[in-house]
Amino acid sequence: MKFYKQIIFILIVFFKTETLLSENNLFNVNNILLEKKEKITNNALANKAIKIGFEQLTTRILLEDDKKKLSALDFLEIKKLVTYYQVTNEVEKKENKELLNFSITFDKSKIHDLFFKKAILYSEIIDKELFIIPLLIKNDEIFVFNNNFFYDNWNKIFQNDLLEFILPIENIEIIQNINNNKKNLINLKIENIFKEYLNKNLALVLIEDVNKDNIKIYIKSKIQGKNISRGLNLKRKDKNEEKHYKTIIEETKKELTNLVKSENLIDIRTPSFLNVKLDLNKKSSLVELKKRIKKIDLIENVSVQQFNKDHMFLRIKYLGKLEKIIGQLQNERINLQLTNDQWIIKTL
Repeated sequence: MKFYKQIIFILIVFFKTETLLSENNLFNVNNILLEKKEKITNNALANKAIKIGFEQLTTRILLEDDKKKLSALDFLEIKKLVTYYQVTNEVEKKENKELLNFSITFDKSKIHDLFFKKAILYSEIIDKELFIIPLLIKNDEIFVFNNNFFYDNWNKIFQNDLLEFILPIENIEIIQNINNNKKNLINLKIENIFKEYLNKNLALVLIEDVNKDNIKIYIKSKIQGKNISRGLNLKRKDKNEEKHYKTIIEETKKELTNLVKSENLIDIRTPSFLNVKLDLNKKSSLVELKKRIKKIDLIENVSVQQFNKDHMFLRIKYLGKLEKIIGQLQNERINLQLTNDQWIIKTL
């Protein structure tokens, strides 16, 4: 009897509502710095910070076409999406400016409702690493590591926090592999180039500077285990080669970011459900499970289906692909395993 009272108490505390609000920071926008001037009120600055925060949020999680669907949204509608904001004072010593640092938190449920009504899919990128080699093809030569402006400057231009571009160090095996296939680079297997990073997001970018008017770019990538190819044709807008090459890096990075976003899209109109079994070996396992699950943004809620003194059956409502949920659970040290047609969940 005492044991059942303990279980009921835990259930009341743990499942007092079905919804588990995520503690994930996907819908947070931090470090919005605005200068505090005499004639500008704090309220006006806060409104400006909200506008900037919403622009940064939509840029981070939406594709361009979906972002356009929100162009008619007025400020009052945007402000209603905000849960709260925080502000701290900073002083810029060099110019003796007083800066306010805003952090904006947008309400997940309200954002989801908005996206549902507008039929918008959003992206949550968990694996931000993209291993990449940009090849320059010029004057019938292929430049891999040496004398390659794109390899030398890739991470110096158009920086953002959406992806972390990782360029491998100079490797004779990579050079030989590319030279052996120089007449047929388009059909080169990308896995042969990135043998050490087969389970990562990969990209081989071929940049052909063979025409004075434009440059052809061909992208071979493997995103979330899926092979994707893209072709770009950029017109030369600047006679200065360095400026033109910088534009190429910027546009190619945008295209690669969209490819990764596209493979991490979440459709809130089509949630999935997962029935799991939790063995009650330890009194703290249920509370610990709740604590960790709250950090996973893609899990909408967890409800109790039935329980006894030995185990509990839970129903998890989640968004996105099952493989992604399993990966996020593993990141929070939660094991999910299929045994005899039954999903078993436990904290590690």
